[in-house]
Amino acid sequence: MTDDDVEFPPGDGPTSGISVTLTTGTLQAIRERVGKRGVSAYLEKAAQRQIERDNLDELIADFDKVHGPADPEAVAVKRARMTGGTANPGSAA
Repeated sequence: MTDDDVEFPPGDGPTSGISVTLTTGTLQAIRERVGKRGVSAYLEKAAQRQIERDNLDELIADFDKVHGPADPEAVAVKRARMTGGTANPGSAA
């Protein structure tokens, strides 16, 4: 059985090398943060975060299909409770 036959969750399993093309500015910004030897780890973490966001977007879309979109006023009230701010429906997302 090869690694291609086994499904690994994001962040798990052996490493594999690939070629990635980035704009020069993006690569420079990454290297300024982590140095030349930290680029792969930085991109791994960024990809994992993006996968988490994509999965969350899918969950939200599925929820909205079943229950309809969230009420902006209710979201603003709950956000205000969580953050100690004021309820402002215009800023709810």
